[in-house]
Amino acid sequence: MFELAIEENKVDELLEEIEQFKAVLDDNDEFGKLMTHPKINKEEKLKVVNEVFKGRISDELLGFVTIVVAKDRYQDMDAILEYFLTEVKKYKGIGVATVTTAVPLREEQCKKIEQKLLDTTDYKSMEMHYKEDAALIGGMVIRIGDRVVDSSISTKLNELQKSLLKVQI
Repeated sequence: MFELAIEENKVDELLEEIEQFKAVLDDNDEFGKLMTHPKINKEEKLKVVNEVFKGRISDELLGFVTIVVAKDRYQDMDAILEYFLTEVKKYKGIGVATVTTAVPLREEQCKKIEQKLLDTTDYKSMEMHYKEDAALIGGMVIRIGDRVVDSSISTKLNELQKSLLKVQI
């Protein structure tokens, strides 16, 4: 699907459509239960997919969903769509960062963090997600993919505690 999107120069269109499609699936648990129900045969599932989505989503996405259902992989649909979204973001140079702080950040702080991440990475733009976790006490934890920068006070206190416990008197 990703290669098709690049080939047909429809990366932006499919990105937006798949984000919306994923949101619809996330909001409708019953549809997922129907698609994964073991007593409903594959032909019935394919018929439901066509009746529900034909004319409402692009032919490319409909064909993709049809293949996933035909191969009995609907239970992996969320992961498959996430993979597509991740690949498109990599292709477009969009980094996804999650910043966790003890207290909510002001807008200007958020902009400074985003700019600092853009300056210190190869990404062209950033998709920022902010969370609060009072257990951090202070500082922040920044995650980009599998990289983590932890400058929280709770981590520093834990490290200090470990080093003090190693000291022999």
